[in-house]
Amino acid sequence: MIPFLDLKKLNAPYEIAFQEKLSNVLENGWYILGAEVKAFENNFARYCGSKYCIGVGNGFDALVLIFKGYIQLGRLQKGDEVIVPANTYIASILAILEANLVPILIEPRISTFNINPDLIEEKITSKTKAILVVHLYGQLAEMEAVNTIAFANDFLVIEDAAQSHGAISNQQSIIENQKSSVAYSFYPGKNLGALGDGGAVVTNDSELNKVIRSLRNYGSETKYYNDYTGVNSRLDELQAAFLNVKLPQLDSENEKRRIISRRYLAEIKNEKILLPEWDFSNNHVFHLFVIRTENRVELQEYLYQNGIQTVIHYPVPPHKQKALSDFNKLCFPITEKIHDTVLSLPISPVLTADEVTFIIAILNKY
Repeated sequence: MIPFLDLKKLNAPYEIAFQEKLSNVLENGWYILGAEVKAFENNFARYCGSKYCIGVGNGFDALVLIFKGYIQLGRLQKGDEVIVPANTYIASILAILEANLVPILIEPRISTFNINPDLIEEKITSKTKAILVVHLYGQLAEMEAVNTIAFANDFLVIEDAAQSHGAISNQQSIIENQKSSVAYSFYPGKNLGALGDGGAVVTNDSELNKVIRSLRNYGSETKYYNDYTGVNSRLDELQAAFLNVKLPQLDSENEKRRIISRRYLAEIKNEKILLPEWDFSNNHVFHLFVIRTENRVELQEYLYQNGIQTVIHYPVPPHKQKALSDFNKLCFPITEKIHDTVLSLPISPVLTADEVTFIIAILNKY
């Protein structure tokens, strides 16, 4: 069986370095917000081409803390509206709700799965104050168009980059303006994955950086003195150590994903399978390679019977989830079409050329 993702094999090359990091952390005896977290924050900020990186507990917290940070700074108020793509993973929307803000869902482009900037302006109201862009499956959204709208309306731009570590546009980093802040997840299956939960906020905004550093630590800059109603969401020292080991290899591992994707796009020849759109630039890091098919259940079972494991990202759109019952009556045909037809193929840096050849051959025989 070709697994969808073999995390053990993916992390095996780092095992000796992980063990050394574990020994160092144990020897230092400092487990929370220590030298490894500081080093990773500096390393990842430099990698992203940004001024600041704040390590937090997970990607969801990174989003929530961005929103709460803006509220503390008076740039957002509870009840403000945040535009967000309707087909995102539900965590993006839950983060907006957690900050007592109002998500306004809009359709994506079906060709890229990302937010459709052409539909943003029709959703703008007097309460609209921000746009949450999700770089879904690893491909950057149309940020130039989004930023143009945001600038014209004085909106904040928040980017959910949980799946797009290392993606760049026009050879520029993901951070493009002072009003843009980016949330990352380091969940084990991500392109840059820890061995547990972890996340980060990346920003050029010095005020937001200062507030989030406080909010993640009970709202405290100085121990036992609390300026805000904060939370406990700190990147673990050991996970930061593991991420410091893996970060230097991120670009090369992303390129391996692109090599596989180029083969899939060039060699899968089946009218029953719709391939994703990509311009072959580095704006896509292929966290996932997502095809579409009208007979998903049948295709997934066919692939499984032939030794290929696949995953559906995601079977139910957020507005149809029981947890978001207030949204259940909304209708988003493109989003619903996407969620009914997508299927994710195996793609990772440890997938072999022979395995890719086999996957392509099986798909072409379907």
